[in-house]
Amino acid sequence: MKNITKKITKLFYFCIIPAISMGQGLIYTSYYLGNPEDRKINALGGVCLMGGGTENDSATKWFLQRANGGDILVLRTSGADGYNEYFWNLKYKLGISINSIETIVFHERRASYEPYIHKKIQQAEAIWIAGGNQATYVEYWRNTPIDSLINEAIQKRNIAIGGTSAGMAILGEYYFSACKGTIRSEEALKDPFHPNLCVEKQRFLLTPLLQGIITDTHYDNPDRKGRHIVFLAKLLKEHGIEAKGIACDEHTAVCISPEGIARVFGEYPQEEDYAYFIQVNCENTLKEPEIYEPQKPLEWNHNNTALIAYQIAGTPEGKTFFDLSNWRVAEGGEWQYWSVIGGEMIIRASRAPNCPTTSIKSQSFPLISVKGRELIFIQHTCRLKQVLLINSLGQFFLEKTPYTNTHVLETSIDIPGFYFLVIQDEAGAVFFKKFYLPVKE
Repeated sequence: MKNITKKITKLFYFCIIPAISMGQGLIYTSYYLGNPEDRKINALGGVCLMGGGTENDSATKWFLQRANGGDILVLRTSGADGYNEYFWNLKYKLGISINSIETIVFHERRASYEPYIHKKIQQAEAIWIAGGNQATYVEYWRNTPIDSLINEAIQKRNIAIGGTSAGMAILGEYYFSACKGTIRSEEALKDPFHPNLCVEKQRFLLTPLLQGIITDTHYDNPDRKGRHIVFLAKLLKEHGIEAKGIACDEHTAVCISPEGIARVFGEYPQEEDYAYFIQVNCENTLKEPEIYEPQKPLEWNHNNTALIAYQIAGTPEGKTFFDLSNWRVAEGGEWQYWSVIGGEMIIRASRAPNCPTTSIKSQSFPLISVKGRELIFIQHTCRLKQVLLINSLGQFFLEKTPYTNTHVLETSIDIPGFYFLVIQDEAGAVFFKKFYLPVKE
C-alpha cells in the first residue's frame, strides 16, 4: 500500500503542463514540480543578481528563502526545466522548503497574453529569470501584460526577483538590450556610437532596489568593464542620466535585501569571484566625458578620476557587502578610480567617495491626527522616487510620486488596522514605518 501511495504522489508532483498550441507551433511550455495548490503567503522581498555560468548555491539558497516557503516561478525564452530539480533540491540538496516550482518557457511574444501565465505571476512569491538572450526577453515582454504583472508583483506584493546572465541584464532601470547583438569592450570604447550599443531607458522591469542602475554580467569572461563604462557614458551624455552600475563575474552573485544591503557570494579566495559597484565620481565638478563622438575613442578621464568603483570579493558565506542606500559604506573589497584615455581603460587605487548625501533613512515622517483625519506629514531633503501605503496583508492602497520637499499625505483608508508607509529615494534607500490607522470620523 505504501509503494502505491508513493507512486501516486510522484505522478501528482512531477508533471509537464500541456503547452498552448496556436497555428503551427507551441507558444509556451510549462514544467511543474511540487504542490499544485497555491500557497498564499507573504514573501520577504529582495533581489538576487547572478553573473552567469554555474549558479552559486549559497546565493540560490538566499533567493529561495525570500519566497518564505511559497511558490517559485522561473521564466525563460529558451531551454527547458533545468531549474526545477535544482530549486526543488531533489539532487542538489539546497535544503530550502518551497511549495512549488514551475518553469514557463516562452516560444514567442503571443505567450505574453496568455491568462494562465498571468495567473502564475500573480501567485508567485519569487520569480527567477533564466539566462539566454536579453533581446528576446525585451521583444517578448516589453509593453505586454508580462512586464506590468512582474512590476506589480514586486512593488505591491514584495516578491523576490532574480536572474542570471540575460536575466540579470534586464533587471536594472536601464539596460543593454542587445537588440543588434552583443558588443565587446574594445569595440565600445573605440566608438561609443557603435550600432550594437543598444542602451535603453524605456520602461521595462521596474525593480525599486535597482532604480537608477544598469547591470552587466559575465564580467570576467570576456572582460566587460570597458563596455559598462560606455553604457554609463551614453546615459549621462545623451540623456542626462547619472546612472550607477552593478556587475558580476561568472559564478558570482549579488543578493540585495529590502533595506538595500547587497551581499556578495562567490568562492573567493579559491576563485577570483568579484562584483563591482560603479558610480560617476560625485567629487568632480565636471562629470561628462571629455570626448564622446561618433567613430572616435571615448575619453572620460578628469585627471584619472572620472568614475569610482568598488571591487568586492564574493565569499561562500556572503560576508562581504555594499550598502546601496548611500553607495559609500562597504566591506570586503577595495575602492578604485576608473577612467578612459584614448579608448584605453585605466584602473588605479582610490578611496570611498566623499560627497554630501542625505538618505531617506534619516528622515522623519510623523502621523498627525487633525480633526479626525489621519495625516502623514512628509518632509525630507531627498529626491523621492516612490511612496506606497500597504496594509499588513501586502495589499496596495496608495501611490504618489514625485513629491515636493514638504507634503502632507491624507489617507483615504476606511478600514482600521496596521499599515506600512514605504518610501524610496532616488539613491535607492527604502524607508519603512508602521502605523495604526483608526476608522475615520
